[in-house]
Amino acid sequence: MKYYQIDLASLILRIALGVMFLAHGFTKLFVFTPTGTAQYFQSLGFPSFVGYLTIMFEIGGGLLLLLGILTRIISLLAVIQMTVITFIHSVNGWSFSNSGGGWEYPAFMALTALSLVLLGSGRFSVLPKYIAY
Repeated sequence: MKYYQIDLASLILRIALGVMFLAHGFTKLFVFTPTGTAQYFQSLGFPSFVGYLTIMFEIGGGLLLLLGILTRIISLLAVIQMTVITFIHSVNGWSFSNSGGGWEYPAFMALTALSLVLLGSGRFSVLPKYIAY
């Protein structure tokens, strides 16, 4: 496989994961509101501040992924986040269209993020290779 193909694969995964994180972060911010998100996290047994951190991570991390900055670090944090969410949703069954959302989507997101942990930013990022990786 040629290196540009690996770099292109990394770019495509970064865009896909970054856009999804932005969409979910902005939904928590503008639709569910920060207070509502915090209350939801509390209902799951987490401290309410985790809801606020999640909004910041999903928006900030999504932007960093799109730019190719700190890709491996952001992706590793996303693997952890999505793995936790996978277990939370596991009681609802496989399909994310199930009541309460199943675990297929967060599991897929965790594996996508894991791929980026392994690939890094690639050469199509805004920072030089030694910083972006």
